[in-house]
Order: sequence, then structure tokens, then C-alpha cells
Amino acid sequence: MFEFDIQHRDGRARVAQFRTPRGTVTTPMFMPVGTQGTVKGISPQELTDIGSQMILGNTYHLMLRPGETLVAAHGGLPGFTAYPGPFLTDSGGFQVMSLGHMRKITEEGVVFKSHLDGSLVNLTPERSIQVQEALGADIIMAFDECPPYPAEREYILRSLERTERWLARCLNVKSRSEQALFAIVQGGVHEDLRERSLELTLPYDTPGFALGGLAVGEPKEEMYPAVAFTAGRLPEHKPRYLMGVGHPEDLVAGVALGVDMFDCVYPTRTGRFGYALTDEGRLNMNSSAPRTSMEPLDSGCDCYACRNYTRAYLAHLIRAEEMLGPRMLSLHNLRYLHRLMERARAAIQAGEFHAWASAWAARYFRQGVPQWFQIALETGQNQESQKSQS
Repeated sequence: MFEFDIQHRDGRARVAQFRTPRGTVTTPMFMPVGTQGTVKGISPQELTDIGSQMILGNTYHLMLRPGETLVAAHGGLPGFTAYPGPFLTDSGGFQVMSLGHMRKITEEGVVFKSHLDGSLVNLTPERSIQVQEALGADIIMAFDECPPYPAEREYILRSLERTERWLARCLNVKSRSEQALFAIVQGGVHEDLRERSLELTLPYDTPGFALGGLAVGEPKEEMYPAVAFTAGRLPEHKPRYLMGVGHPEDLVAGVALGVDMFDCVYPTRTGRFGYALTDEGRLNMNSSAPRTSMEPLDSGCDCYACRNYTRAYLAHLIRAEEMLGPRMLSLHNLRYLHRLMERARAAIQAGEFHAWASAWAARYFRQGVPQWFQIALETGQNQESQKSQS
């Protein structure tokens, strides 16, 4: 039911068709996050209209509210949310880190204190898979432990070894063939620990692999060597998913290094805070410049907001705290990231990705292209440095 067909390559960057039971998606792609079963402020029809291909749901949050049984009664997330395309569900592992002050980790799993009512919640690998099967996503994630940054090397090593044991338990109880389970490679920003995690994880030969434990506070100068190292050692013929990454520069750099899938709350959260994403960087709609501007947010964008509204009107909505303002900025920001991936795919197909990415960066980084980004592009261009597993 799951096929990953690479159609074009340019250095490490590649364009592929990823077939799932609910439809075929084209990678590289950005996936909007619907933590509670909704992408904040955006309807399923709008998501379809702007080119969203796959949506995320969160096991921890949906397990607590409304509960996986009610979602399953609707036929899973597609029936519950009315979004007809493929879904991916996070295992709840990120909450192991983000709710650090409210949880206890043991070999059995994690005991959380619910952020809703303070009750104790026991989330194990088996429970995570049970919930994800009920939610009915096309892609489900292995339950993992995501260490914070910074963390002691000894803790990261223990954590990644526990993550491998949890992976085995997840696969042991998984029962639905129409769902693909992705394993997660950990190891922080340490190459030797990433290597150890790869050694433990790759033998499971899951349908796809995720790069976990990154974008958790580490400098990009440390993050991207870890991305390059890990992505270059993941199987060539399977999708690679960089979890929790959604800044435009991260998507372009990740694509250069061979990443296929990205997700993040960044575009909608940024929109709610009054910022619009453009090729010239973030536009602050709370500043004075947009208040009298008759331009659209982005003259090259085809989203509803850019086709119908001026910057002045949208800035007025933000200042007046009208809900349409954050909604339109969120819609635009999602469409911007989808368009960014569309342009990246076109550049890969034309064999011009490095030139396109360099030109994009020259516009986007107004204070000068940072060295980490340049190194990422150069590493991605040098396909000979890739050591993918066959």
C-alpha cells in the first residue's frame, strides 16, 4: 500500500511520488499541523485549495480530548475532521520532552500529568500504537524519547537505546497493514550517537525514517551537520522526515540534504502573532510600514489573502484584533511554504536546485546568507558525499 518512487534527483535533493492508501503525495513537502484535529483557523477545504497534501494529528492531545474512541467512531481522523487526504500522527514522544516538568520516564513508558485536569496518564509504546491505530492515520510514528537541548551525552545514549527498545515493542503490537510505521533516529547533535542510533534502527527496515531530536533549541550551526550526517545514511529508497521543522530556510536547507517531509506549527503560530512569510523574510503586520500599503502580502502568491486584500487592510485587521486577520495570515503562510516546496520541486526537476536555492537565499537573508546555510547547500550538491543505505 506504500510506495516511494523517486523521479528526479539533483545532488541529494530529490522529487518523489509517495503512495499511501488515501492518495499519492509529491515530495519534498511541508505538512500542516492539526494538533487537536484541526489546523488552527483553516478549514479542510481551504487546506485542499492551498495545496496541502498531508495533515498531522497528535496522539497525546487527541487521546486526552476527545479520546480515540470517539475519533474511531467517525471512521478515524478523515471522517472526524472532513479532511479527505492522508494523515500522519505523532506518537506523543515529543511531549516526553515538552512536558518535562509534568512527566516521569521509565522503561515501561511515560507517566504524564494531564495539562487539562492534572490526572495521571500512562503512555507506553503499546498504548501509543493502540491510539494511533484508532485515529486511523496513514502514517504513524514509533513512540520515542526526544531529549532536550542541551543534554548530557550519557543521557542521550540511554535515551536512544530505550527508543530502539520501544520501537521493537511498537512493531510487535502494530496490527493494521494499511498504516505505515516510521522509526525515529535520535542522537542529538552528536555524530557518533547518531551513528549508534542508525545502527540500532535501520535493521527494522520500516517504510520510512524520521530524524528526531532536532530543532529543539540547538543552534543551526550544530543542527545541520547532524541533518546532513543522518539523512545521508538513511535508505535512499524510503522517505525521510525531519520532524518539527518549518522555517522557510530550514525547508530549503533540508531539501538540499535529501529530506522529503517536514512539519511545524510555525506558519500558523506566526500568522496568529501577526507575521507574514515572504521571500524577503517575515513581514511584521504590527509595524508601521504595512498600515498604508496598497500592495498584497506577496505579489507572487496566489492565496485568497494575496488575491483579495492589501497589506493595509490585513494590518488593520491585526490591530483591530479581528479574527479574520490571523486567519488570513495563517492561510498565506501555509500557502507560502507549499509554494516554496513547489518551487523547490520544479528546480530539482530542471537540475537547477543549487542555483535556485542560492538565489532564494540571497533575497531571504537580508543581512547576508549565513555560513550554515551555505555549507548545507554545498554538502547537498556534492552527491558523492552521500552514504545512503541501499
